[in-house]
Amino acid sequence: MSSENNKRIAKNTAMLYIRMMLTMLISLYTSRIVLRILGVEDFGIYNVVGGVVSMFVFLQGALGAATSRFMTFELGRGDTQQLKKVFRTAFTIHILFAVIILLFLETVGLWFVNNKLVIPAERLYAANWIYQFSIFSSIVSIIQIPLTASIIAHERMNIYAWLGIFDVAMKLAMVLLLDYSGFDKLITYGFLLTIISGLVFLIYHLFCQRNFSEYILLFIFEKDLLKEMLHYSGWSFIGSFATIMKLQGINILLNIFFGPAVNAARGIAYQVNNAVNSFTQNFTTAINPQIIKNYANGEIEVMMNLLFRGTKFSYFLLLFLGLPIILEAEFILDLWLVDVPEYAVIFTQLIIINSLLESFTFVLGASIQATGKIKWYQIGVGGFLLLNLPISYWILKVGYPPQATLVVSIVLAFFALILRVVLIKIQIPSLPVKKLFNHVFGVAALVTMVSISVPLGIEHFLALTGWSKFLFIALTGLISTSAAIWFLGLTMNERKFLIALIRK
Repeated sequence: MSSENNKRIAKNTAMLYIRMMLTMLISLYTSRIVLRILGVEDFGIYNVVGGVVSMFVFLQGALGAATSRFMTFELGRGDTQQLKKVFRTAFTIHILFAVIILLFLETVGLWFVNNKLVIPAERLYAANWIYQFSIFSSIVSIIQIPLTASIIAHERMNIYAWLGIFDVAMKLAMVLLLDYSGFDKLITYGFLLTIISGLVFLIYHLFCQRNFSEYILLFIFEKDLLKEMLHYSGWSFIGSFATIMKLQGINILLNIFFGPAVNAARGIAYQVNNAVNSFTQNFTTAINPQIIKNYANGEIEVMMNLLFRGTKFSYFLLLFLGLPIILEAEFILDLWLVDVPEYAVIFTQLIIINSLLESFTFVLGASIQATGKIKWYQIGVGGFLLLNLPISYWILKVGYPPQATLVVSIVLAFFALILRVVLIKIQIPSLPVKKLFNHVFGVAALVTMVSISVPLGIEHFLALTGWSKFLFIALTGLISTSAAIWFLGLTMNERKFLIALIRK
């Protein structure tokens, strides 16, 4: 890999981590205040009603992946004219998609919220307001996808970082004002979030308009390119559908079986997971454009090196932060929240374990996106992960507790990882599968066992509670994980690569 590319990845990663640290701290503090002001029930209502909207806009992920892939690919080729065509076509697709989704949400979705969700009668009025605000925010986010894709494809991570920080800072200011509102707190919360989403979109629009030559908002498209992008999105649709069913479909099942309080617990757990997981996602956001561009340039060996390092580093980043939280989730949630919802602790632990398995897939997914040959990958993996919903429904129906749905998700994620590798090997024959299992998955398993055994082993012989236990477990967990990653998880070349990356 060239020194220039290493420097770009290092700079982009640094900007994304600055963004992540600030947004994580602000978001966690904001969630604490929101839960206190709204209460467990209203917090759960907001979570599940917003989930219904997310369930209907599942294709957003597929369209976003297609837009990002095609724009990054053309930038890698250096074809400015084709890049303009890609953007115009992508913008047209997203406008049409937004109109279609709006029609579905105002008919089928509205009926579902009022007739199928478990919401106290006295809060149904507020829930409908939240639903309408969520629709507006979702439509704005759909139209914003080509803009975000442009910024990431151009690797302008500094702008992406600052806009993310601005977004969460505005939300914190909004929540602080919420305490002084004389109106219904839940409705006011939804309204203010809608205002912020519109403001963020306006800033994205102004920046792209002034900085990117391809940014021309015309409702036109290239017929052949439209077919190609929709074909790509069509197969990605399966994966997006599987993901949204696992997240929001199961969230709705939990609402039907247990009510909004469990949705609140799950929402809190995902807040923690998203904060920790952002470490991995920021790293892959910086490295994935390089994987696609190297493939577009025919530099397969460079791409493979990035693939192996990126997959391994993604897991280690998440393990480093996730392990102390898994071990001390109860103490952390008690410290963070005024009132910890039931099931929040076990939800948090299981969701982070699931994310550890899925962290391997972020960079692996970029490699298959680079080829554009995603049909059987999406059918195989997406179809398999769709099993989350029917299996979860069955185990809840026969009387298992809500956390059992996450156990199902973990088991399926493990087998889906193996399936991903098999399907990627079919599309990229040069992928050294044996090396991947031995030097990435096998090494990750060894590092995990060593990392977790040290704090648990020492804790067994010491009677510690409260702050002393938390500090001891967190400190020994971080030290053992760092040592295991450095001495067992990384090769000599990878250590040199990391040192060089940090210095730059």
